[in-house]
Amino acid sequence: MKNTKIGIVLFGVASAITLLSSCLKDESFPLYPGKEVVTVNYNWSLTADSLQDKLTSSYLSANGKYYKADNAGSTVFNYWPNAHVMDVLNDGFVRTKNDVYKQRMVSLLAGIRETNGNTLSNNFYDDMEWLSLSTLRAYQTTGDVNFLNAAKVLWTDIKTGRNNIQGDGIAWRKTQLYYKNTPANAPAIIFAARLYQLEKDAADLQIAKELYTWLKGKLIDPASGIAWDGVNANQNGEIDKNLYTYNQGVFVGAGLELYKATGEIAYLNDAMRTANATMKNLSLSPGGLLKNEGQGDGGLFKGILVRYFTLLVQEPVLYKTDKDALVTFLKFNAQTLYTQGIARPALSINSDWKSKPSASADLTTQLSGMMMLEAASTLNALKLF
Repeated sequence: MKNTKIGIVLFGVASAITLLSSCLKDESFPLYPGKEVVTVNYNWSLTADSLQDKLTSSYLSANGKYYKADNAGSTVFNYWPNAHVMDVLNDGFVRTKNDVYKQRMVSLLAGIRETNGNTLSNNFYDDMEWLSLSTLRAYQTTGDVNFLNAAKVLWTDIKTGRNNIQGDGIAWRKTQLYYKNTPANAPAIIFAARLYQLEKDAADLQIAKELYTWLKGKLIDPASGIAWDGVNANQNGEIDKNLYTYNQGVFVGAGLELYKATGEIAYLNDAMRTANATMKNLSLSPGGLLKNEGQGDGGLFKGILVRYFTLLVQEPVLYKTDKDALVTFLKFNAQTLYTQGIARPALSINSDWKSKPSASADLTTQLSGMMMLEAASTLNALKLF
């Protein structure tokens, strides 16, 4: 840990004064109203560097081919978190331009394929979509065509999950083709829209539009814009209205990417409507802080939301009030995590961003926090923080 550069103000007052940046005093989401404010020097990039180092030292498998399920001795390989490791490594590459991150991405792609039985295919369509998104982005930032080839192989497989059960949509997994959900459709829309922007194949844009129309009509609450989870899990047509942070994030991303691909403002309006609803929803963002969704799979959810909210806030045509709301929300979450949710010097991250973690942290949970810190570094560099 680069603990000489973190810049946190240490304190030992028995009442445990809350650490906050002085700039939070006038924001909408105070942690503990009425408590004394202590200035914190937020070194976003240096902390992101330290967390990237910790990811390699604590989670990389002994054979160097994948990242383990936790930092407490696990040797388990989980496909979809490793797809997000690819994205987090890419965050480091984009931020630092250090080729070590590119080398790690190259090794990870080969390692995922080998550890997954010498194939990139998976039973879960959403899992493949996460990897297709991260490899497409890796191609765009590094120029390495092997990443693009991997993304296209995955896309060919992903498209086999589309069927007309419930009207349209991509299934969640190959052994359950009747069940459709937001995590298997919104990322596919994002990917198809991005691939269209890269290669201008009209078929990809058409898929993105059709899936979006289906998803918005089936799993987006027409009254609020909030994304529901899935439909037809028990083959009875019922909608599962459970609320998860990542579903909001990927629907925001789907609208944003279709806006970029088409210039149609309705898509961007949809994205901002869902973002605003998410920030105000007491289940998803109690007190303005993204909810604790536990470790395991849920540990990754809010990091995914942060990724797409961070892209949305950079869209130039947003109304100032919308941009300001997004910045305030993201800053509050980032500062809360920075001051309260990271154990130092261990640099483990908690699933609850307002309290310190236990001795161990799942890879998913660690990645969510890293996404938040990398996003904060980006927004700070853009003078938004």
